[in-house]
Amino acid sequence: MRRLAAALAGLVLTGAGVAEARPLRVMALDQCADQYVLALRPDAELALSPRADDPDAWLREAAAGRRRVRPTLEAAIAFRPDVVVRYWGGEPRLLARLEASGVRVVTIEDATDFNGIRANIRTVSQSLGGPERGETLASRMDATLRAAAPAPSARQRSALYLTAGGFTAGKGTLVDAILAAAGYVNAAPGPFFAPVSVERIALYPPARFVLGFFDQVRGDWRGTGRHPVVQRAAKGKVAARLPAAALTCPAWFAADAAAMLKAGS
Repeated sequence: MRRLAAALAGLVLTGAGVAEARPLRVMALDQCADQYVLALRPDAELALSPRADDPDAWLREAAAGRRRVRPTLEAAIAFRPDVVVRYWGGEPRLLARLEASGVRVVTIEDATDFNGIRANIRTVSQSLGGPERGETLASRMDATLRAAAPAPSARQRSALYLTAGGFTAGKGTLVDAILAAAGYVNAAPGPFFAPVSVERIALYPPARFVLGFFDQVRGDWRGTGRHPVVQRAAKGKVAARLPAAALTCPAWFAADAAAMLKAGS
């Protein structure tokens, strides 16, 4: 490991002298980071994560043909990134080695509202040398939110968010912010993420459901959300089915989820 770290340090120093002679090199350590770098620096030389084109990646089509690497020190040495972007990816020793070698590591913070997403957009775009792209993306998100907002005279409606695995999301989550943006009152009984039992739904069926991650056919196929009792309770009361791609990352496309919710109302 010492040799690998020394090699990385040498490559970073070598690369620093020719930084102006080559495109910015950006390495993404997880699928959420993939979305940010694809949106904010598509002109850079990118090394994306292995999941960049999975069905639950929002910009999976933009990832086509791009380099994919595993989030390892060996991959970093081979690629020689100028900037590394991550949400949850990269184990602590890798991150420490990268920073010690002079590589800038940018972390996407968990966001529970759209202000947090705006902060993430600005942090990443500034770190990638394209703050104007960040402002454009944030403005686009805000325009989508304005379009998704209910009319002032609209009657408030309540809805329970439910995943195929049987979880809901209350106050203190980005899902709650998505529901509010589309004019819904969150029917979750408590804050944060929590399981919902079949019995509760049978005894206290919500007025409406907002279903998430049901498009992942192979995921949680035996989960509470797919139980026949729950399916009967939700029949004719589904406000929207939000795709996994809109929910897997605290990013600007959470506004698109709100727009989908309004469109399905």
